[in-house]
Amino acid sequence: MKSQVSWKVGGQQGEGIESTGEIFATAMNRKGYYLYGYRHFSSRIKGGHTNNKIRVSTSPVHAISDDLDILIAFDQETIELNHHEMREDSVIIADSKAKPEKPESCRAQLIVLPFTATAKELGTALMKNMVAIGSTCAVMNLDITAFETLITNMFSKKGEKVVEMNIAALNEGYRLMNEQLDTVEGDYVLQTTDNTPHLYMIGNDAIGLGALSAGSRFMAAYPITPASEIMEYMIDNLPKVGGTVVQTEDEIAAANMAIGSNYAGVRAFTASAGPGLSLMMEAIGLSGMTETPLVIMNTQRGGPSTGLPTKQEQSDLMQMIYGTHGDIPKIVVAPTDAEDAFYLTIEAFNLAEMYQCPVIILSDLQLSLGKQTVEKLDYNRIEIHRGALIQSEIEREEGDKSYFERYSVTDSGVSPRPIPGVKGGIHHVTGVEHNAEGKPSESAENRQQQMDKRMRKTEQLLIQDPVESDESHEEADILYLGFISTKGAIQEGKSRLEAQGLKVNHLQIRQLHPFPKETIQQAVNKASKVVVVEHNYQGQLASIIKMNVNIGDKLVNQTKYDGTPFLPNEIETKGLEIAKSLKELV
Repeated sequence: MKSQVSWKVGGQQGEGIESTGEIFATAMNRKGYYLYGYRHFSSRIKGGHTNNKIRVSTSPVHAISDDLDILIAFDQETIELNHHEMREDSVIIADSKAKPEKPESCRAQLIVLPFTATAKELGTALMKNMVAIGSTCAVMNLDITAFETLITNMFSKKGEKVVEMNIAALNEGYRLMNEQLDTVEGDYVLQTTDNTPHLYMIGNDAIGLGALSAGSRFMAAYPITPASEIMEYMIDNLPKVGGTVVQTEDEIAAANMAIGSNYAGVRAFTASAGPGLSLMMEAIGLSGMTETPLVIMNTQRGGPSTGLPTKQEQSDLMQMIYGTHGDIPKIVVAPTDAEDAFYLTIEAFNLAEMYQCPVIILSDLQLSLGKQTVEKLDYNRIEIHRGALIQSEIEREEGDKSYFERYSVTDSGVSPRPIPGVKGGIHHVTGVEHNAEGKPSESAENRQQQMDKRMRKTEQLLIQDPVESDESHEEADILYLGFISTKGAIQEGKSRLEAQGLKVNHLQIRQLHPFPKETIQQAVNKASKVVVVEHNYQGQLASIIKMNVNIGDKLVNQTKYDGTPFLPNEIETKGLEIAKSLKELV
């Protein structure tokens, strides 16, 4: 028996690959296993290779696995593209329709089953995925009744006959694979669990749930991969609590509508990806200049331009921090996994109102669309802070008809913020430089006062947990620094390196701007080498670190920009290279 199994299904986009993976993962989740999934898909509606890789474990996992135990192949291309992940004790279960062949370098065992032909005999070729899932149940010795229950729930609305046909396909796939089990050499049977299901969600759903829980009641957005699921989640759920979603004509309108809603006192946000954020830059500047709260989710993807819209990358960091023209206060935060995305989204809405500025939540495709086990969420942790918001009448002397000093200069930099309609709170709002009442002003003295006021709001800002820390060594050989979805691969690589005698610390950075200089400096001081792991060519995170921290010659870049996530063995391999160089220096 094994403590974990890595399973993948592949074929042409539009053939039901996603639903195959979803059924398998949902059933395993209900059995109490921990999961981490990642989809490779083409930027086309139909056609092009797609696969869904799912890691199933008896303990929590936060990264995709290095290798592959079971590959379900609906075509030859799936075998060609994925066999390099397989070992000698791995198995490929392929559809006979594809006339599958093992490449010369393929070490895995090949089992050929008639997925499509069997499905046709039972009613329709569309059920070939059920035949494939049945074969998986057989090779993993899984109780098929859990899958039958799931299928019944999924297809009951389509009628009893459809349910019966799909269950028949499932059982026939089980029978076909069971007949060949004597020829299968590997062990794919998982250890049992306590059968307690977990939350299982993509990062985008966690962000959407976080926005709802934070009290957001308006979202304006334009569809774009990989952010669209946030809008889809809100469309399904926001009306249930009296909220509204508007699909705008473009990202410019989306950002401006969110600003307008926040100005009116309703917590609002927008979500997009790199190209959409480029269009929002002027509106982000408007939020900073008018000191109107604005929460933006940026789900990064491969760029530039259209780039790799369905692939992993983290190349928007510089743009998010420095993209707007002129100086404005801005906060950029980054969740480390789906669970953290829920809590950090709530914190982002609080930060936006407390500091009256734009807050960007920086995600990436792997976190946004990768589906993973999430521990039970603690709603008692939710706190709502609305800052210096004024919602009731402002006492003023009788006959005082002057404008309210919405932008008054304060020691904290945060000015009182009345929502429209509050008696005594009338003021002017404009994107040009303005005085305390909001009226346009080009006075040099006023300009300096207002700039100083705005910028000091966030100068000393440090969120509750600016980093997620795993530091067990006062003198470490290596310190790993990463952000967003690199967490899991770094964690696992770190464990492997420590098992080989290395002292390794790890910080996953949650607050990217303003940068938590002292926290990072303290960790850097305790390490011989500092490895910055990120998905972009230029090493943007490393550059930000060098700008803020005295790192000397300790820095080592580990970048990846081919559109695929980091694997734990890539972290391990690089770490061993560094360890070797450290020994040579001694």
